[in-house]
Amino acid sequence: MTKRKIVRVFLAWVSGLSGAGTCLIFAVMVLINVDVVSRLLLNAPISGVTELVELSIVCIVFLQISDAIRGGKLIRSDSLHARLLSRAPAAGHALAALFDLAGALFFTAILYGSVPRLLEAYRAGYYAGNVGLFTMPVWPIRLVLVIGCVTAILVFLQFAWRHLVAIQKPESGST
Repeated sequence: MTKRKIVRVFLAWVSGLSGAGTCLIFAVMVLINVDVVSRLLLNAPISGVTELVELSIVCIVFLQISDAIRGGKLIRSDSLHARLLSRAPAAGHALAALFDLAGALFFTAILYGSVPRLLEAYRAGYYAGNVGLFTMPVWPIRLVLVIGCVTAILVFLQFAWRHLVAIQKPESGST
């Protein structure tokens, strides 16, 4: 596989995760509305809606975070960064690389704490909900968290690499 094809596949993966998160948002919205209508018209709430919504929010965040990173949607001082890139490109790229490496380190810390919890949830059969009413296994949500962290780390490292390369080639401009 060529480098360009690997990048395209990875970008498709990031977009796919984000698309899955969007579909989950829609599903949660439909579920909440059906529950409200069911409560109002039939006086029969749907069991497990609260648990599903709580767990879905975690999934949505970690499914879409890598696309937010890729799209430059994370909070940072863009005015300072833009000014640095125009006046001192090497310093601007160094600061951006530092930001990206810090982001990768942050998600690595989350990953470090999440993998053991994923394995424990899978082995022990942890579930969310109330027995007899609604239960669902917790490990799939923790797996999504791990997948989201790994993908976010890779996006941050890709960006850091671009900035480090740009320091070496200042004529290439900003990213």
